[in-house]
Amino acid sequence: MAAKFEIKTAKNGEFAFSLYATNGQVIAAGGETYTTMDAAKNGVESVRKNCAAHVEDQTVAGFEPLAHPKYEIYKDKAGEFRFRLKARNGELIAVSEGYKAKASAKNGIASIGRNAPEAPVVVAE
Repeated sequence: MAAKFEIKTAKNGEFAFSLYATNGQVIAAGGETYTTMDAAKNGVESVRKNCAAHVEDQTVAGFEPLAHPKYEIYKDKAGEFRFRLKARNGELIAVSEGYKAKASAKNGIASIGRNAPEAPVVVAE
């Protein structure tokens, strides 16, 4: 199986996308839902354009804030590591699931960098 972006219709009738790895696991999901299919496709293109961004590790005391675009690694309320990708304008464009280990979150970021540039867009029925 190849990596792919999949755009689905959300429960509210809007559109959402996810990036799947070659093993079928979701690497990241769009940071929002979109009112049109074209807007969702633009969200995918933004992930592609920004997927080589630097990583800001917010779990480290005294971390140095980086300019956008960037990935932010942080701990959620459950104590799991997550990341989010923000575009040059600071807009949230992709989010991860929770990971028990920070290394797993970093692997997810690396996977986006490897897979997003060439992943085709598939529209789910």
